[in-house]
Amino acid sequence: GQLVESGGGLVQPGGSLTLSCAASGFTFNWYDMTWYRQAPGKERELVATITSDGGSTNYADSVKGRFAISRDNGRTMVFLQMNRLKPEDTAVYYCNARGARVLVRGTYYWGQGTQVTVSS
Repeated sequence: GQLVESGGGLVQPGGSLTLSCAASGFTFNWYDMTWYRQAPGKERELVATITSDGGSTNYADSVKGRFAISRDNGRTMVFLQMNRLKPEDTAVYYCNARGARVLVRGTYYWGQGTQVTVSS
């Protein structure tokens, strides 16, 4: 399986960005999808997750009300809409797939990451 992120870049504080993650090589709707991020010198942290059927989402407290995760199982893609961005959102953002069905439990895929920089 493969995950490819896109949509990162430089944005001013208060601005918006939408990250995309394209999945291939596995049964996408059998997997929960999560966005993680890692800032320089810090550990990787969970940003947002969405269940395999898109019916449930969860967010880190630091992004609640500003970020929105969504998925399109027909296009095998997951998105992260980021609004009201802050300098502390600067990080490399990674897409992750985690097997949700019994047959793929314990299976994980990671993307290569996309850089988001929030600066004036």
